[in-house]
Amino acid sequence: MLSRRGVRIKVMQVLYSLNRDQAFTFKEAKKRYWSSIEEAYCLYLFNLYNMIQIAEQAKADEKKRKSKHLPSDADKTFSTKLYDNDLIQSLVENKKLQQQFDQYNFTELVNPDYIKKIYQEFSENEAYIEYLAKATVKEDHLEILLELFRVCRKHEFYVEQMDDNFTNWLDDKSVVIGTVKKTLKALPSPEALFFKQYYPDDETCKEFGFDLLEKSEENDEALLEVIKPALKNWDHERLAVIDMILLKMALVEFKYCKSIPTKVTLNEYVEVSKMYSTPKSKDFINGILDKLLKDLEEQGEINKEGRGLIN
Repeated sequence: MLSRRGVRIKVMQVLYSLNRDQAFTFKEAKKRYWSSIEEAYCLYLFNLYNMIQIAEQAKADEKKRKSKHLPSDADKTFSTKLYDNDLIQSLVENKKLQQQFDQYNFTELVNPDYIKKIYQEFSENEAYIEYLAKATVKEDHLEILLELFRVCRKHEFYVEQMDDNFTNWLDDKSVVIGTVKKTLKALPSPEALFFKQYYPDDETCKEFGFDLLEKSEENDEALLEVIKPALKNWDHERLAVIDMILLKMALVEFKYCKSIPTKVTLNEYVEVSKMYSTPKSKDFINGILDKLLKDLEEQGEINKEGRGLIN
């Protein structure tokens, strides 16, 4: 589920904590890294859980409509198919998935009032009203669930619930959204453990991410010495902390990550700097990394393996 960029960001954040907090040990840093990986997967599951909880509000909606003394035509024809459709029910009836929800104690994280308010507002959504009024097939259920998820992730209460429970919501939001949408489109899944395929894989998180973390920390001083000559008139002690961390991480990828093209590494760290550093950082990072790369190539220290991995 996590991309290499997402892993780079997590490594950067851990290295930043190490730089800012002298009492923070590398042993603790490694634990935090793995915790952040787990949290991304947990966030994905929590979004699925919220979708189920909001859809289930259709049952309360039906009860309320049936209790009216003067029900409207819409009240009379209302159905709970937002919740009772095969797609949502495949999640509800999946015991392995429900066990995962219990394991992460999601019932304690959800705000019932927020769930009700989100559904109440969604019940006025034109797409939902049309969905209730027509005969529906699987494609219609998928379409309305995707619409519900679109509305949810823009809703202040939904976002607040994510922010309150997960510090990584903003960092992992895009990958989680993509994974939830992919999950919905694949429902109902014949595999009870379908969600496990989205657990962060070892190749990205361990072989790449953890190795990047270790080499960046263990070679911190040596990396600085390589970077200094490329800074020219820049005082390395006055550089933005994030910029220096990104330069060191990129240098580790240039030198030690043989399967990643140098151009990919350079572009990725420029993009990360746009998101997490100063407005001028992208140009600075781009210029310094370009200079470092040329120096390393001249020194014969770039050894990439595979097709097209130099550029």
